[in-house]
Amino acid sequence: ITHSEWASEDAFSASVGSGTSKTNASNAPFKRLPFNFCAISLQPFNHPVCSPEGTIFDITNILPWLKKHGTNPVTGAPLKSTDLIKLNFTKNEDGEIVDPVTYKVFTNNTHIVALKNTSNVFAYDTIERLNIKAKNWRDLVSEEDFSRKDIITIQDPQNVESRNLSTFKYLQDGASTLTPEQQRERNDPSRNVNTTALGNGATLFKAPKKEQQPDINPDALANNRASIAKTLSSLSSTKSTTKPSTPTNTTPINTTSSSSQPRALHTTGLAAASLTSTGLTPHTTADLASQSQETYLLHPRRVRQKGYCLLTLHPLPSSTTSHTLTLELHPEFAPRACWNFLHLAKTGYYNNLLFHRNIPRFMIQGGDPTATGKGGASIWNKNFDDEFDGPLAKFDKRGLLAMANKGKNTNGSQFFITYRPTSHLVRKHTVFGQVVLDDEGGKSEAALQALEKVEVDEKSRPKAPGIRIKEITVLVDPFQRFLDGERERERVEMEEDRVRKMGGREDERVTWTGKRVRLDGGFEGGDLGGGGGVGRYLKGGGEVEKGLAGGGGGKVEKGKVGKEEILEEWEGADDEGGRAKKKMKVGGGFGDFESW
Repeated sequence: ITHSEWASEDAFSASVGSGTSKTNASNAPFKRLPFNFCAISLQPFNHPVCSPEGTIFDITNILPWLKKHGTNPVTGAPLKSTDLIKLNFTKNEDGEIVDPVTYKVFTNNTHIVALKNTSNVFAYDTIERLNIKAKNWRDLVSEEDFSRKDIITIQDPQNVESRNLSTFKYLQDGASTLTPEQQRERNDPSRNVNTTALGNGATLFKAPKKEQQPDINPDALANNRASIAKTLSSLSSTKSTTKPSTPTNTTPINTTSSSSQPRALHTTGLAAASLTSTGLTPHTTADLASQSQETYLLHPRRVRQKGYCLLTLHPLPSSTTSHTLTLELHPEFAPRACWNFLHLAKTGYYNNLLFHRNIPRFMIQGGDPTATGKGGASIWNKNFDDEFDGPLAKFDKRGLLAMANKGKNTNGSQFFITYRPTSHLVRKHTVFGQVVLDDEGGKSEAALQALEKVEVDEKSRPKAPGIRIKEITVLVDPFQRFLDGERERERVEMEEDRVRKMGGREDERVTWTGKRVRLDGGFEGGDLGGGGGVGRYLKGGGEVEKGLAGGGGGKVEKGKVGKEEILEEWEGADDEGGRAKKKMKVGGGFGDFESW
């Protein structure tokens, strides 16, 4: 080795080179932040915003930091909440972030850019080919004008140093990014103990009540300074934003008896886990895992009772009266779609929404709050799977109620009602009900005919003022009725079990001979010897003894004891000892075995 090689800065030996100081040597390992992660929480973001330099944060994490420090946690430069830019990412059916034009999936090696004035995120290749080279300075999604200065680089694969975690200032300074509540939870010793492994000692650790913190509505974040400043000020206020409640009740049906809770087809796994781990409480039984109430109810063919709703419309353009449609739901074959529709209707989700699509001799579609055909969400805030079971899934009649979708397993809140049989939709859309066309007065049929006659434009949209839903009223909730029936059945079973343990009811008590004991203390069946049981033979026995006491010859007929099949003949004292001799004469046939 030469002296120049030994003294150079490019040496890779343990000494690094004699001409290199330790302060200039970068021995820190390279750790790259994924493009879909928040730079402050180091977790996948849900409500992304970015700084003017292109650093992505989650709005729920960056706002508390700015309120406390007022700087960019990555670079240390001053940063205000009004400088943040909301980002609109596009996702495919699998939940992957894609380019909104080419639908190419973004990876850590994709050159990603965003437009400052429209907040839309694209791949740089798309912007370069369709905007820069074509000199088309319009947003490819919203068609708004933009300039080259509005292009913000989110990720550049040629400049990975901007996403190097070792260069983040708040990590170098060791600054804490936890909120006060998160810090209290981390310092709480009861949250750092595995209570499932403590057995009975777990009751000593009582989980503290969670403090209510203000909710942040990401949809309220516009791309201007006023809206973000308003969101920042809402953090300092003590009043929290209320959200519409969603019926995500996970309480089992029976909360009084753990043995009768809904059970899954798999075990809890505690027996296997405690066998292989000494940190768990030993379990020797393979108990079945309990199911949530929702999972139990949404099993196909469990709830067989039909549900009913009343859809009321605002007056149509050609009428002054409001029409109504009676809807019949079939949870036996499409439980998830019925559950979603019923709970959205209960929360008022469909109130005052427009039917944005009306095609005569085909169908009418609604349930989209944006009235564009691209919006709407299910009660779970995500798409749910298709259900193609039941007799209605053939699409062979008029007035079927089905879910609208944009592909396989993409059901949300939109639904449509058919005007005629549509067999080409079989196994493409979930049918979960139908319009009761033969209801009282034929109101539903008249309403369906009136809807089909509403004038539409060239895009099949009803002309102004349009067709608007006034409300959807739930008349019969089959899931609630099923729960009520289950609880009543469990109550009756528990009462019968309690009575059985106490010896039974007063009117059901019997003696050891099988006689029923009356409430007055007597026995059913009359005097002793009557009725059933052992006593039925005692009367005949008394007559036999009477005959023996008379002595002498003669015949005694054993009447009233079975049928006249057995005759007993008694002769005089011909044998030694003067004892009577008994001869049995049996008639033909076996009889009913009563005297055996």
